[in-house]
Amino acid sequence: MKGRRFAAVIFDMDGVLVDSEPMHAETADEVLAEFGVTFGVEDSARYFGFTDAEMFADLVARHRLPVPVDELIGRRNALAIERTWQDPRPMDGVPDVLESLRRHRYRLALASSSAPEIIAATLDALAVRPLFDVVVSGVTVGRGKPAPDIFLETARQLGVAPAACLVVEDSRNGLLAAKAAGTACASVPCEATSGEDFSEADYRFKTLRDLLPLLT
Repeated sequence: MKGRRFAAVIFDMDGVLVDSEPMHAETADEVLAEFGVTFGVEDSARYFGFTDAEMFADLVARHRLPVPVDELIGRRNALAIERTWQDPRPMDGVPDVLESLRRHRYRLALASSSAPEIIAATLDALAVRPLFDVVVSGVTVGRGKPAPDIFLETARQLGVAPAACLVVEDSRNGLLAAKAAGTACASVPCEATSGEDFSEADYRFKTLRDLLPLLT
């Protein structure tokens, strides 16, 4: 362990630990359908890294929806939590990779743009909550990705300098946020983000399991 580059690993959640991007698009579509708005995976991709407030505020403005942003968020989050418990879909390497990194004494954190209640439901459904030292929701830090706020706050809570953190992300907005925060970044695209530009990532992997040769 002595002399290794990273002291902590910070994971995004949706698309990294759990295959939830399609579910988030589906639940948003169900909520917006009442107002005549369709919302598919392609639309969802536009908002990767955004907080719920940022995404729904933009949708309300663009479509001139006669409903408060908070109401849309509440409806969508209730559906998302229900679906998460019904059918959690861990990505390949969960929980094995997390457990291995814990054994190698890395500090582990989760930094997700999702709401705290969705994060809690997901971590509990996957039974991985005890593996994380720190959990941060983008809702609590202000600006969403690609702003660096969430990763700077996560590093602060970990007590680890950003330069000693490796962020694991599946989206370009997440990559840009990590680089802006001064951390290294490993890209592990999910199906929904596989076509995005990850050329600026420090490491580019296909699955979470590819992290282990680098870190252990």
